[in-house]
Amino acid sequence: MHPGLSQFLNRRTFLTQTGLGLGAAALGSLLETDSLAGSQPMGLANLPHFSPRVKRVIFLYMAGGPSHLETFDYKPELTRLDGQPMPESFTKGQPIAQLQGQVLKVQGHLSRFGKFGKSGQSISEFLPFHRQIIDDICVIKSMVTEQINHDPAHTFMNTGTALSGRPAMGSWVTYGLGTENQSLPGFVVLTSVGGNDQPIASRQWSSGFLPSQFQGVPFNSSGDPVYYVNNPPGVSSELQQKVVASVEALDAHHQEKIQDPDLAARLVAYETAFRMQTAVPELADMSAEPQHVLDMYGAKPGDGSFASNCLLARRLAERGVRFIQLYHRDWDHHGNLVQRMNSCCGLTDRATAALVMDLKQRGMLEDTLVIWGGEFGRTPMLQGRGLGGRDHHIKGFTMWVAGGNIRPGISYGATDELGYHAVENPVNVRDLHATMLHLLGIDHHRFSHKFLGLDMRLTGVKPARVLHDILA
Repeated sequence: MHPGLSQFLNRRTFLTQTGLGLGAAALGSLLETDSLAGSQPMGLANLPHFSPRVKRVIFLYMAGGPSHLETFDYKPELTRLDGQPMPESFTKGQPIAQLQGQVLKVQGHLSRFGKFGKSGQSISEFLPFHRQIIDDICVIKSMVTEQINHDPAHTFMNTGTALSGRPAMGSWVTYGLGTENQSLPGFVVLTSVGGNDQPIASRQWSSGFLPSQFQGVPFNSSGDPVYYVNNPPGVSSELQQKVVASVEALDAHHQEKIQDPDLAARLVAYETAFRMQTAVPELADMSAEPQHVLDMYGAKPGDGSFASNCLLARRLAERGVRFIQLYHRDWDHHGNLVQRMNSCCGLTDRATAALVMDLKQRGMLEDTLVIWGGEFGRTPMLQGRGLGGRDHHIKGFTMWVAGGNIRPGISYGATDELGYHAVENPVNVRDLHATMLHLLGIDHHRFSHKFLGLDMRLTGVKPARVLHDILA
């Protein structure tokens, strides 16, 4: 090829590709990195694999790691040995987060327990409202995880691996099943905080290597749920629709030439964002909620509280949102545990119970899976001064699940006499994921996405089992 012709072609290629790059950059700016991305309506053609028992998931995520020993896992031996050296047989060779090299002493329960409901399950005094729903939930007392520090433990709970960059479970679910409401995202994230504003990385709800329209969409806890959802002054809905239609036509014409999956996801985001301008204000308008419902939750709409987020979660569920995740960030109690448990439980206990009861009253609990818990538990050993605290613990902790095909009013699994090791029916986080997918009609073995030549799955390559013993 003639050198001049080669130079001309290279220059022309550069200008063309640069022009496309600038256009894509401008589009990305307009979309704010796809923060309003929605989900495809129908999901994958081969899903569900079998008849689902639930349509949606609400995950009440107690970020920081609530103590199982101050909530549901009562151990008389723990109180009997309070203040004594922790038996080495429990801790030798075991991973410890912040108590390395320290004298390990047993920390007895810092709350009284009682048995409640027809099932007679143990509940701490920190959770008085849970007494009302104890016969509706299944308490899993033998959870184990593989990461002992917060960020990797969050990542493992959310994505099934400690490696960053993998899709969140909500992204997997919406990728597979789509959404029932094209005017709202299929995966919505709500956050609230008590006294400790411990950060949660946005990659915890990332779509990873899945198309970007399946990432979680954070809704604001106060003010407008989504920024810029209302048109600026002088812009009518009709004018906005014409602008969107014109941009969509131009982008579709461009997309015919380049077939860029990222651009395709952004086109979906434009369409969803436009529909959200009508759907979101209606969603956030709590004026139709009766006062007794607001009182039941303890909610003051728009105040950014966990209670208001629980009420909003119910409204999202009613409108067909597939995966709703609420983070409450104040459960990392290395010291002053009594004061901080009173604070955390005071902000979350009532609304949690109200959400379960509200879903049940509306006939929605039977097709909604509710999950409660954090990334790990707390140690049976004392940490901190004053009223004491507990360190991170991964060898045995508690979560609960409710709704769908879950057997209500039971406990599953158990830890040892000091609440250290899960000794009966240990449940790995992967087992929780496999069971969640099963209830949604998905066989976790057959649900994968090709990435870098590998068939990637939420449950990974290590063994994961569906918890059939807790299913009705």
